[in-house]
Amino acid sequence: MKKVLFTAMALTLSLSVMTSCKDAQSKTEEAAEEAAETLEDASEGIEKAAKDAADTMKKAGEDAKEMGEKALDSIEKAGKETMDAAKEATKKAIDSI
Repeated sequence: MKKVLFTAMALTLSLSVMTSCKDAQSKTEEAAEEAAETLEDASEGIEKAAKDAADTMKKAGEDAKEMGEKALDSIEKAGKETMDAAKEATKKAIDSI
């Protein structure tokens, strides 16, 4: 009778362990699926951030180019005004002599 009781207890314990292992496997599979989805979402986020950064850099480059052109125009205008003023001053100096 003791052997039957021990055998029944051993079978019950075995079933319990098998059920636990099956649950653990199921939970592991779910966790792996969630991790894959999270990685996919993260990669999409990183890709979007990289595109945004590239767009921002492109716009900053265009803005810098425009500012450089404006600065060059201002320098050219200032140089022309200085030359005109120098010519005028020279003309006045010659006329006063």
